[in-house]
Amino acid sequence: MNISVMTVSFPLDGETLKELNLLCEEATIHDYRVYETVMSVPMAGSFESKGFMVLAYEDDKDVLVGAASAIDLMGLHTYEWSLVVTPAYRQKGIGTALVEALQAGLEERGAEGQLAVVIDGSPCGHTFIENKGFTYSFSEATLETRAESVELRDDIEIAPYAGEHAELIAIYGAAFGDQPEESEELISFNTSTNGRKLWLARKDGKIVGTVTTAQENEIQWVTALAVHPHYEGQGIGTAMLSFSKDYASKIGAKIVMLDVEIENRKALSVYEKAGFMKAQQIDYFVKN
Repeated sequence: MNISVMTVSFPLDGETLKELNLLCEEATIHDYRVYETVMSVPMAGSFESKGFMVLAYEDDKDVLVGAASAIDLMGLHTYEWSLVVTPAYRQKGIGTALVEALQAGLEERGAEGQLAVVIDGSPCGHTFIENKGFTYSFSEATLETRAESVELRDDIEIAPYAGEHAELIAIYGAAFGDQPEESEELISFNTSTNGRKLWLARKDGKIVGTVTTAQENEIQWVTALAVHPHYEGQGIGTAMLSFSKDYASKIGAKIVMLDVEIENRKALSVYEKAGFMKAQQIDYFVKN
């Protein structure tokens, strides 16, 4: 068996995307784990995505048998990466070859940080990553619900961001503990990336919360949801989630998804009350 490994930058061409989709589908059916999202398949074909893919082919059959994907989501030279090998080709050193090529690719691109992403319960995932010199850092649950028309509250207005810079930075700082420069980068990313929309929630004329929606085909992601601490406990977060479901239905999305850290029990409770259910858990590892 001869395996060839190559590295290609985003965007991937249509034929490679088809091969990658087939690889993820085969592994998903076998492992009962969804690999498409952690492998950044929806973003791998976009010119706006900053990342690359390491591909492993069996030469004799000219078939894709493994892949590793690395993406710089925020444009800050910090990459999240994951890999998948088709079930019939596991335990043959392909995963190790993918990681070695990926680490070389990160070095060539001047990566300043990296997070290895593993789906909880995937075969040999944690053990494999730890053997490559990574240590567990934290976990996120991916929650989902149906996009649907929702009757929204009259006393909370949710509208697109229109330059309310100081107010938004104050909310990010109070809710997330972000420094002003970090908030600046988040605002820039959420207002300049195709498919993303930044929203502000107002009550009695005051900006009390924010949320960002991001569309990926039939999925709408909810991210950077924050409520100013002075207005917690007034249903602001629930109102923004209801708005997100309603907006998703209007633009033709079928599913609304979001990520939340497992330790954030308070946020988990809000999301569950809004109808979101756990789809899977993602574990993050940092390099020793």
